[in-house]
Amino acid sequence: MKKTTLQDIANSLGISRTTVWKVFSGHEGVSDALREKIISRAHEMNYIFPTKSVFDDSLPKAAFALETGSKSGVGSVSGATNIAVAVCRPETSQFWMTIIHQIAKEFSGKNVNLLYTYLPAAGSEEYMLPAALTNGTVNGIIIMNVYDEHLIRLLASLSVPKIFLDIPTNIEAGELNGDLLMMKNAPCTAEITRHLIWQGKTSLGFIGDIHYARSNYERFSGFIDTLKEHGLVFDPHLSLIGSIGADTYKDEIEEFVDRLPSMPEAFVCASDHVAGILMSLLLAKGLRIPQDIMISGFDGNSENPFPVELTTVQVYNYDIGRRLANQILYRIRYPHDQFMESYIASRVLFRRSTEGQPSDRRA
Repeated sequence: MKKTTLQDIANSLGISRTTVWKVFSGHEGVSDALREKIISRAHEMNYIFPTKSVFDDSLPKAAFALETGSKSGVGSVSGATNIAVAVCRPETSQFWMTIIHQIAKEFSGKNVNLLYTYLPAAGSEEYMLPAALTNGTVNGIIIMNVYDEHLIRLLASLSVPKIFLDIPTNIEAGELNGDLLMMKNAPCTAEITRHLIWQGKTSLGFIGDIHYARSNYERFSGFIDTLKEHGLVFDPHLSLIGSIGADTYKDEIEEFVDRLPSMPEAFVCASDHVAGILMSLLLAKGLRIPQDIMISGFDGNSENPFPVELTTVQVYNYDIGRRLANQILYRIRYPHDQFMESYIASRVLFRRSTEGQPSDRRA
């Protein structure tokens, strides 16, 4: 069989050989649409791409992505693959770094290069994504801790395979042009809320910005639905669910507590970070936990000790990192498969802040 040449590809598309050469040599000057068409036609015609690293400018990055996807098995790609982890602001918390370290561990030995790419907390209308995400340098993107709607839409517009870990509340999964991974949220806050109600608590509040992240909204939904199941009415005056500044959590929570018409019997919080701030404020006011008021968190954040052992929800960071890593490799191999929206189970850990273990009663 005759070996396919650049001229053959050019002739089949009615374009010049130079245009095809530009794509296969990584040069600028060819639109993304035409670039993808050329690469797709090359595969249709069984053009043999040179086996070289994606760092070699003589091989087009997009072409390499297709090559590894069409010929390699998941976890055993031939040649080096570049995958970016895109996050908003440098994260040093144990929660995020555990996930990132697990991603790196999954890629170890699979000839995958992990690129750590920082994004701003919010993108203006004029903001442009880093060149590494748009110029073909990466074969796939893992997106986490990005909750700005404009940034998410910019990322969604990329044709690069990608997977998101959580998204802003006002973005639908169908808009992502990629996969979405979440942790179980609503069932866990429902379980905590049910436990509080079983103990006779009828005045409950929720603290967390439900407009910031889908995970927060789902946690609030579990709280609200459980109140309704037990015939309790949600009192908005006892909850802080609106927008909260990333750098002003303590001030805003303190202001909220100070203006409460009455103190609820328990607070369900969207995160351990929020629960820790609230716990310190209430203890400073002379309230006892759990005797006077009960508090729960979410995330299983063990970085900072709490004055009282906190009931929380264990999020399995290692499993999340493993799933993100393997799903992006799958998406690179099968870019045309239907997008995935999936959940990883979480588990409630009942501790002293809500009177320890739940009873055997059922709702």
